[in-house]
Amino acid sequence: MSTTPTPDLETARRLRLIRTSKGLSQREMARLAGVGSGTISQIESGSTQPSVALLKKILAGVDVNLGFFFSFELKNEDNFFYPHNSMRDLGSHGVAYLLVAGDRRNRKLQMLIEEYGVAADSGRGALSHEGEECGVVIEGRLEVTVDGQSRILGPGDAYYFSSILPHRFRNAGDGICKVVSACTPSSF
Repeated sequence: MSTTPTPDLETARRLRLIRTSKGLSQREMARLAGVGSGTISQIESGSTQPSVALLKKILAGVDVNLGFFFSFELKNEDNFFYPHNSMRDLGSHGVAYLLVAGDRRNRKLQMLIEEYGVAADSGRGALSHEGEECGVVIEGRLEVTVDGQSRILGPGDAYYFSSILPHRFRNAGDGICKVVSACTPSSF
């Protein structure tokens, strides 16, 4: 009786968590890593086990080192509540993107609490990726530009658009701007 090795599902879970916490589709992660488009899917599904060299290459494409990859804590899926201080900040340069439930496997959406410092924005270039996104301004004023159209939104105002359209965000007020947003990454 031959036995086939059990796929390393922990590696699959860790890679999926890294990818989703960065808001990437499997295709986007593969492109950044310079690997075939099906490679990430095969690893995340547990149908293939990556070599250390391949895993290092994939992680280098998303600026994660191998030591961190194997050392961060995988939490129980039964967690339903997420205190503010448990959320991972994915932002930089005056913008905080606090990821809700970043440790949860098989998420169908990505939810963020966004905080834009004075004059902060989502970056020089417009963003574009698969999926849809929406958000509600909680505090301050946010300039949202989608496909060349701009609008300044205040508390209670919202946006919703296909993420494939070029878009960017900028704090248009003289204080902090807070937004609660959600997007649907294309694949997990």
